[in-house]
Order: sequence, then structure tokens, then C-alpha cells
Amino acid sequence: MRNIFFHNFAAEKFTQTKHNMQEPIVSIFSGRATKYLADEIAKYYGKPLGTCNVTVFSDGEFQPSFEENLRGRDVFLIQSTFPPTENLMELLMMIDAAKRASARRIIAVIPYFGFARQDRKDRPRISIAAKLVANLLQAAGVTRVITIDIHADQIQGFFDIPVDNLFASKIFVPYIQSLGLGNNITVASPDAGGTRRAASYAKMLETVFCICHKQRNKPNEIEKMLLIGDVEGRDVILVDDIIDTAGTITRAGQLLKDNGARSVRAFATHPIFSGKAMEKIDNSVFDEVVVTDTIPLVNPSKKIHVLSTAELLAEVITRVENYESLSELFNKTK
Repeated sequence: MRNIFFHNFAAEKFTQTKHNMQEPIVSIFSGRATKYLADEIAKYYGKPLGTCNVTVFSDGEFQPSFEENLRGRDVFLIQSTFPPTENLMELLMMIDAAKRASARRIIAVIPYFGFARQDRKDRPRISIAAKLVANLLQAAGVTRVITIDIHADQIQGFFDIPVDNLFASKIFVPYIQSLGLGNNITVASPDAGGTRRAASYAKMLETVFCICHKQRNKPNEIEKMLLIGDVEGRDVILVDDIIDTAGTITRAGQLLKDNGARSVRAFATHPIFSGKAMEKIDNSVFDEVVVTDTIPLVNPSKKIHVLSTAELLAEVITRVENYESLSELFNKTK
């Protein structure tokens, strides 16, 4: 009798374990920096955001803790890593906590991947911080990274795990098409480094593109900006991945306007807006500046229009969990 009971109990546990392996439970959590976005992602995904508390000690140290079971679950941790660097440290500690709680997979959803502009040694004796961050994430225990418009594509090669680099064009292109500008659109890049991005948008919008080329004649000399292309009478869409101090993009906007553009709109994925960026945008020639919500804005300019990434990220989480194609999702835009 005892042997029969043990056999039935073991068989039941095996069946339950096999079932759990086939259909893992998904848990979505957020760091403090990106909770505003994570709440919306969870709504689109159709599941409440998990509870993660952060205890802050008197000396400034903090300790994240998950308030539910994570054993065998697929855990998605949502946190942009914009300054301060505590945001990155908090994400690393959440990953470590999930690993120690026996999560099956740990996916870091990093809408804005900080330190990405430090992707190479462009002068002696400096850090390649983007590679360091990749090492830290992997050492903490992350099994996959999802981000949006990472500054340098080669950063994906810094990881030995899958990295899904999503494109804000999935959000921006439908909005541009809704403006009713017809065939009068010209896409522009604020610098030569963004040529590939501008060409991609031009292809999706079935139009032409131009480049604002920065030139330095001598070290420390004020840079000049030249326009390569014709924008006379055109409605220009100026695209970039980041607006930081807004110096380059507002200068590019003025150059386009001076060369006869009928209207100029700026589109950028990540609104860092440091220093006097808001003031520069307020005083710029832009009809509007369209950004996403990968970074929260405080007292934004009236010219700024924010589009949400929540629905896109929720769809990507669903596809990653179901092992479905992500490229098909973005091919629909093209």
C-alpha cells in the first residue's frame, strides 16, 4: 500500500513538474525609475505588475525584494538605466535577487540602455562602459536583454546572451503618416552618424533623405554644419535616437529651415534633455518634437509630444514568451 501511494505521489509530482516546464508562469516587475511605464506594459500584457519593494537604509544603501514566489518563473524586469547610476545598480540587484529565488529565465527590459554612447576607445586611457555594463548584467544572472534603439548596434556583440534591439520606427512611422503630409516629406539626419537611420525611415515612408553634416576645421574651433540634400518647400522629419543637450538637433533644425524647409519636426527615441535642452527646444524652429516615454519627463516643453512604448513592449514580451518572431512585428511597419 505504501509503495502504491509513493508511486502515485511521484507520478503526480512528475506530471505537475512537466506541466510547469511547458507552461512557465510569467511575472513582470519594475524598478523605481520606470514604474510609470511598467504599469502600462502590464495593462497591455493583461497581467498585474508584480510587487517588488525597495528598502532604503539610513546610509543611502537600498535593497530590492520580491514579495511573491519566483521559483521556475520567467521574470521580466523593467528598468531604464538613465542617471543616476542607482537605476543600473537597482536593476543588477533585482536580477541577482531573481536568480537567487530560482527564477527559470530572467529577462531585463531596458527601454533606455544607459552608457551606450561609451562603446569604443576614441581616446587613450578611457573605459568602454557599454561593455562593462554588459558584463555586469550577465554576471548578475540575466538571460536575455530587450531594449529600444540602442545607440550603437555593435553593443549587441558585447553580450553572450540574446539581445533584442527594438525600433521606435514602429511607433513613429504611423504617427508621421497620420500627419497628412502626403508626398512632401523629406527625412533628415542631424549628423553623418545617423545616415543609416534616416535612410531606413525614408524607405518606410517611401521618400528621400538628406544629411546635416558637422564639420570642424581646427580643434576647439566652433563647428560648422552643412546640408547635403534639398529641402526647399519640404516638410522635414529630423530623426535621431537621443536628444541630450539638444544643441546639435536644434542647430540642424535651424539649418533646414534656413534652406527653405516648409516645416521641421524632430523625432527622437530617448529624451534625456540635460542642461538647457528644454530652453533650446522652446526657442527652436521645430513645429514639434516627438519622443517616447523610455525616460520620464519633468515639466516638458509645450513643443514636446510623447508617444508610449508600452503596447510595443507588451507585444514583444508576449512574443518572447511564446518563442515567436520579432522581425515579423517590425516588418509590418515597412
